[in-house]
Amino acid sequence: MTYRALSRRQALGALAASAMCLAAPAALAQPPAYPHKPVTLILPFPAGGATDAQMRAIALALGKEIGQTVVVVNQPGLAGTLAPAAMARSAAPDGYTISVVPATLFRLLHLQKVSYDPVTDFTYIINLTGYTNGLVVRDDAPWKTLQDLLDDAKRRPGQISYSSTGVGGGGHIAMERLARATGLKFNFIPFKGMAEETSALLGGHIDVISDPGWGALVESGKARVLATLGDKRLKRWPQVPTLKEMGHDITVNSPVGIVGPKGMDPALVKTLHDAFHRAMKDATYQRALELYDQPDLYMSSAAYQQYAAEQTAREKTFIEQLGIKLQ
Repeated sequence: MTYRALSRRQALGALAASAMCLAAPAALAQPPAYPHKPVTLILPFPAGGATDAQMRAIALALGKEIGQTVVVVNQPGLAGTLAPAAMARSAAPDGYTISVVPATLFRLLHLQKVSYDPVTDFTYIINLTGYTNGLVVRDDAPWKTLQDLLDDAKRRPGQISYSSTGVGGGGHIAMERLARATGLKFNFIPFKGMAEETSALLGGHIDVISDPGWGALVESGKARVLATLGDKRLKRWPQVPTLKEMGHDITVNSPVGIVGPKGMDPALVKTLHDAFHRAMKDATYQRALELYDQPDLYMSSAAYQQYAAEQTAREKTFIEQLGIKLQ
């Protein structure tokens, strides 16, 4: 082998080594594939309610789909809007902090000053389900029917108390619409969630619950439901009439979905959307929906984003017409 050939071979080797050294930092700079660590799912309601049971079930199913633990963190407040708003302000749009949101998100800004814009400050990932509200009283209450309750409210204006999760929640809106339509007055007492409302009802501190998550309470024999607030009677409760069929044109449709901070990469959104969509078929999650009489209300990322914009506008008109003020 000649000196020139050896030098050429050495030179090529040196060039190859230099190229590998240059490529190594670039390769190391690439972020690991999502997800490479646990995902936090914020649940803006207390433990023990309907949403808690369902979201913990779907979190387990989601964890299997993405190969990472999904940690559910309860952070109640402001009818389920406080924690999502905090997430929108402070969380990175990297998919590791996401939140459950109720329909109150689209309504509360019309009742008070809030720190978020529901249209622009969130990335809408997927809508999962919706609440089935009912008007529930203790089993020993004197009202056997909704008409009994309304007749008593007429005799005693403002003396019958009812609860709902926060000011501006679906149950609050429904009862205020009912009061307006019938010319009655009720005493509204907001709570953080259904677990607290149940204790207050059974303890005699309130008279009526206007909220979802009442199925187990009624099945226990400690309470009864006078009416439901959906479009039709429920499969598990065919004997219970809806407000609408009783002559009150009031229905409550309260979607529950998943959002992240604004600015999430579309590919990341698709990954989470697809994983959640598959997780919705999980048997434990489906049983949790059935237990609380909640349907699948799937909306894709694009459809959910559009719904948010349209519903925010609708709620403004609705609140103005109803004249509801923050207490």
